[in-house]
Amino acid sequence: MLEGLGFGYQPRASFACDPKDTRGRLYPQSESPTRTAFQRDRDRIIHSTAFRRLKHKTQVFISHEGDHYRTRLTHTIEVSQIARSIARAFRLDEDLAEAIALVHDFGHTPFGHAGERALDACMKDCGGFDHNAQSLRIVTKLERRYAEFDGLNLSWESLEGLVKHNGPLATFAGAGLSHPIPQPILDFNALFPLDLHTHASLEAQAAALADDIAYDTHDIDDGLRAGILEFDALRAAPLTGDIIAGIDRQYPNLERARMIAELGRQQITMMVEDVIGETSSRLEALNPASASDVRNAGHAIVAFSPEMTETEKALKAYLYKSLYRHPEVMATMDTAALLVTELFERYISDPLAMPEDWHTGFERLSTTQKKRHVADFIAGMTDQFAIREHERLFDRKSELR
Repeated sequence: MLEGLGFGYQPRASFACDPKDTRGRLYPQSESPTRTAFQRDRDRIIHSTAFRRLKHKTQVFISHEGDHYRTRLTHTIEVSQIARSIARAFRLDEDLAEAIALVHDFGHTPFGHAGERALDACMKDCGGFDHNAQSLRIVTKLERRYAEFDGLNLSWESLEGLVKHNGPLATFAGAGLSHPIPQPILDFNALFPLDLHTHASLEAQAAALADDIAYDTHDIDDGLRAGILEFDALRAAPLTGDIIAGIDRQYPNLERARMIAELGRQQITMMVEDVIGETSSRLEALNPASASDVRNAGHAIVAFSPEMTETEKALKAYLYKSLYRHPEVMATMDTAALLVTELFERYISDPLAMPEDWHTGFERLSTTQKKRHVADFIAGMTDQFAIREHERLFDRKSELR
């Protein structure tokens, strides 16, 4: 056992985010006498409409294909559990890591990445569509639960983690790194600067790695249950091959359902322990005295080892080819993308087809604003609501039922 790891009892590390030192909220509020700022963020996220909608949004398989497949909500809960485990090991603020994990997929459209690609194409002349930027729009504008402000008015640290959990978005001069910064992020950053040129906190980095670990593992589980992935092929795949070989030795002739669960359990354990080992080494090398030292380190601190980085990359490539691009999955996703495109085009041409609170004042918007408004409406839909809307507007039964 590595010395100095936390198990939930010790005070926070010096490099953790301390809620007493939060940079505050866009709309100042008095602090709660019973909850830290980050606990309050987590609670606001859980009680939001956007969080409940994740229950009926696709992860890989659309809900009608089976009750036991992951949805965006169950994926989010799994990410949260892993993020808290990593945060606890390094005596970080578990509540902040949990909040970032719970909010990270708010901006996903119905039908997963297929819906996102369709909306991005519809919005190509208006800045495109990015689910991370959409998550920010939801928590800063589209949720309307409070009398005094739009959005959830989350703390600076939660918003930073939401926007930058995968790394900096800009150079020190403000230019986008690998691609232009989505306009919704630029717009909010002008109001409440999020230091887009630095890395995020360790809590946010933990949530980002937890996301990778969760879907690398549970997508295999779902793919096996669906019959699209098979153990014979996974025995030759990166990472899973070694794990399955060990299970075969320890539990010969294990029944298939238990084999699936054992593979997932051991894979998560292996990946989390790798993150803890590599992160311990990086913290020792950097020796940060504060969360600011982490943000300005110039590289991620919470990370896989170089060996696991390459293995995980190869595993993703395997899943992309064998699962995400499988003909059965692609046929469903192509149908879903067409549905989203047709909804977008219909609402743009006939805004009265949207509910009253969505079409009121539509005619006063600019062309770009109209498209963003329609994208907001569609992005908030669950899979089943999108299917019902399409059937209502086009008077034909969906193939996705």
